[in-house]
Amino acid sequence: MAGFRLIGAIERAAGGLLALVAALTFVSVVLRYVFNWSIPDSYDLGRNLLGILIFWGIAVTGYRGEHITVDLLWNAVPVPARRWLARFDDLVLALAMAALAGTMAMKTLDTKASGEASYDLNLPLWPFQALAWLGFACGFLLAVLRLLRPAGEGLRPMKSGSPGQEITR
Repeated sequence: MAGFRLIGAIERAAGGLLALVAALTFVSVVLRYVFNWSIPDSYDLGRNLLGILIFWGIAVTGYRGEHITVDLLWNAVPVPARRWLARFDDLVLALAMAALAGTMAMKTLDTKASGEASYDLNLPLWPFQALAWLGFACGFLLAVLRLLRPAGEGLRPMKSGSPGQEITR
C-alpha cells in the first residue's frame, strides 16, 4: 500500500506543477498583452517548471505502463511469454531510470558548482534541476516497485486508477 500512496503523491505533485505552469503562462500572457509588462524571468521559470513536470510525469507513466511502446513482439508471443517480456520491460525501465537519475544528479551538482543563474532575478538554477532529479529518482523507485510486483499481477499496461489490474490485448 505504500507504493499506492507514493504514486498518488507523485501524481498530485505533477498535477500541481501543471497547474502552476498553466497559471504562470496565462498570467504572463495577460500582463504582456494587456498591461505591456512581463513577469521577470517568467520564461526561465516556465521552462524549468515544465522540465520538472515532464520528469515527474515520466515517473508516473513508467509506473503505470502508459508510456509509448512498440508492440512488435507483444502480439506475436503467447500469454505466458508476455509475462517474461513484461518483466524484461520493467527491468529495462528500472535501469533506464537509474541511468537518467544518475546523469541528472551529476548535472545538478555541476550546475550548483558553476553558479548558473537566471537572467533577470539571478535565481540559481540548480534547485530546479534538483527537483527534476527528484522526479527521476521517484521514477526509479516506482520502476523498482513495478519490477518487484508479484509475477501474476497484471500485464502491461496497468489501468490508470487501479494499479495491478490486468489488461489482455
